[in-house]
Amino acid sequence: MSECEQRLNALAGTVAQLRHDLAAAQKTADARALIGIATGILVERGHGGPTEAAHHLEELAETAGLPLLELAADIVNGAAGDQFTEALPSTSTAPDDGRRTPLAVLRLRSAEAGALTEDPQTVVDTLIEQVLAPLGASAVALWTVVSGGALALVGHAGFPRGEAARWRYVPPGVGVPAQRAVAERHSQWFGAMPAEVPGIGKHHGSDGARAVLPAELAGRILGVLEVCWPHPRPPLPASVSRQLNALADLCAHTLPDTQVATAEAVEHPAVPANTLMDLADGLLDPVLILRPLLDEHDHVVDFSIMYANERFADPVGRPRSMITGMRLLEAYPLAAREGGLYEHVLRVHATGEPLCAERTALSVLADDRSFTGIATVGIGRYGDAVLLSWRLEDEAARLAALVEHVQRLGRIGGFEQDAISGRAVWNSQLFSLFGLPPTAVPVPVERLAEHAHPDDSVAIGRFLRTLLHHRHSASTAFRLRRADGAVRHIRVVAEPVADQAGRLLRVRGAYQDVSAQHWTEVALAATRDKLADTEQQAEERNRLALQLQRAIMPSSPAPVDITGLHVAVRYRPAEEGHLVGGDWYDAVVLPGKKVLLAVGDVAGHGIEAATGMVVLRNALRGLAATGCGPARLLGWLNSVAHHLTEQVTATVVCGIYDPETQTLRWARAGHPPPVLIHDGAATALPLPGGILLGAVAEARYEEHGVNLASGDRLLMYTDGLIERRDTSVEKSLEQLLAIACAATPELGEHLDLLLTHARSDTDDDTCLIGIDVS
Repeated sequence: MSECEQRLNALAGTVAQLRHDLAAAQKTADARALIGIATGILVERGHGGPTEAAHHLEELAETAGLPLLELAADIVNGAAGDQFTEALPSTSTAPDDGRRTPLAVLRLRSAEAGALTEDPQTVVDTLIEQVLAPLGASAVALWTVVSGGALALVGHAGFPRGEAARWRYVPPGVGVPAQRAVAERHSQWFGAMPAEVPGIGKHHGSDGARAVLPAELAGRILGVLEVCWPHPRPPLPASVSRQLNALADLCAHTLPDTQVATAEAVEHPAVPANTLMDLADGLLDPVLILRPLLDEHDHVVDFSIMYANERFADPVGRPRSMITGMRLLEAYPLAAREGGLYEHVLRVHATGEPLCAERTALSVLADDRSFTGIATVGIGRYGDAVLLSWRLEDEAARLAALVEHVQRLGRIGGFEQDAISGRAVWNSQLFSLFGLPPTAVPVPVERLAEHAHPDDSVAIGRFLRTLLHHRHSASTAFRLRRADGAVRHIRVVAEPVADQAGRLLRVRGAYQDVSAQHWTEVALAATRDKLADTEQQAEERNRLALQLQRAIMPSSPAPVDITGLHVAVRYRPAEEGHLVGGDWYDAVVLPGKKVLLAVGDVAGHGIEAATGMVVLRNALRGLAATGCGPARLLGWLNSVAHHLTEQVTATVVCGIYDPETQTLRWARAGHPPPVLIHDGAATALPLPGGILLGAVAEARYEEHGVNLASGDRLLMYTDGLIERRDTSVEKSLEQLLAIACAATPELGEHLDLLLTHARSDTDDDTCLIGIDVS
């Protein structure tokens, strides 16, 4: 070890020894102070001077067999006899032992002495040093309640530098633990601070356990004492909880006259009784002035009715003189119900936060008379007094307010006009509809045309003749030209009121702003017209497409014989008439005596599908005249679909039949395979490769061949024959093969049978071509 390290160790040892000596000296000084206080008590009680009293104290300790400090603590506690004595911890582990720790006595009495200085920071420093630190607490904050439920920090100890400055003022509604304690009027204990609850010292070594205790004086909560522990811990023993509550009440003595604005000093200064009475008499509602009644522990037990203002009317008819001087719960016992009027008064008195509650149930029972009604209640604290007012809900006034709300929501204004004087009365909503200030002169119905569009004068004239001359109810709609230049669409309805002789006395009615409804109807009419035009155009396009399709493909053309082939065709359109499809077929003899057989299906419906079908069908006829095979023809036809049409895609099966060799060469572009019926057995021809037409610019197609014999029957069709929503194409093809086996001698009957038993459910059109080889 170096010489420097040896010197540091020696210095550290010296510092530790000095700390130990200082603690011992402090403990000795505390013991001397406690013995000095007990000696002073004995002197006051007549046990001689200080010296004689000190000897008498030693003799008493020796006689009782108690340590001198413990006897001195008992004498001090006995002389005090207050709530702080009861809060002190016992010297033994037995809860009912009754003996108090001498140093705890001195600590608590030191804190009490600090409170007498009326300096909150001094009290906090004393509490953390003398009482709370031995309990394991690391920090303490003392709050005072200011207006509106806000808090001001008036004393603190144990928090990091700058933390107190951040929390010197807490606005209302933040939800810190201290505000919860004020709102709920009882202590709060947190074994560990919840993450979602804000609070002073969180994340700075004070986010462990926390006790939050209201500081109450004479039944009013003036502030909150918040004690923080560095780590979570279980709930405090009952004795320690009593000690902390006593400390909180001790702190309340320092709060009313602090230099910060407190609820008592600023918001609720002392108000003379005559000032309160003048204030109550100046209000339009019944008002009671209440004073708190306290027990021996300064807890509020009831309120005395000090004064009832001139407008006070008891709900059950008792005079003001009877109510004045009574206790609140004596005059209105039902107010003590849970959540009732007394609970609200007590809370306002304790917190100073005013209350205004609408539609509050008010029940009164007195002298066999009862009353139950709904009232708007207002409660406020002025100094130590509480002003209680209520306004009973009048049914007529409530209905009138409801009617006013309905008129406002419906944009309705009412009027009544005297037929003799011509004077009209409007409600406030009608002035708003006309764009006039409430001080303007109402417009008589006879002058309504002056404020309307000139084109509506005829309608207004008929309305006035029916109403004023024929004496019948009338209504009309017109365009109102407001003073601000706006034009509103208004509907007016009115009725005459006549006497028994039939003389007109007055006219009453209502105006309603129907502008929104009018413009909605205009928009709907325009939409209907546009929709009708669209439907007419769609119908015309569909009719043209249908005519085009029927011109090219009749539903059941007559069978034809082409060079050794007997061909029959069936076409079944879609069930929905407007779904004109793109199915097509062709059977034509080519220049070389070969036969072109084709069936196709253009994607989509309507005029686009029909024109696409015409383009592909005619293009294939022209290309087939070149004498090329079906694979090459489909390659060229793909280019036509991709480049020469507007986004047309299609499937097709194309075959070239040579009568001399009875050979069929065929290719397909995404189309179902042909079905060959040979010797009573139906089979699907193997599928050559080939993508649908129009999908890509360049495509190659495979070509297959099959030899046909006399008596064979070939079926070519579109997917509308077999396609089902809940069945795969393979399964549907198997079902078609099973039906196709039941061949009939006549080709047309066979095709009709296949269409009849087809199980397609996609509402698509179907094209079916049958070829018999002869």
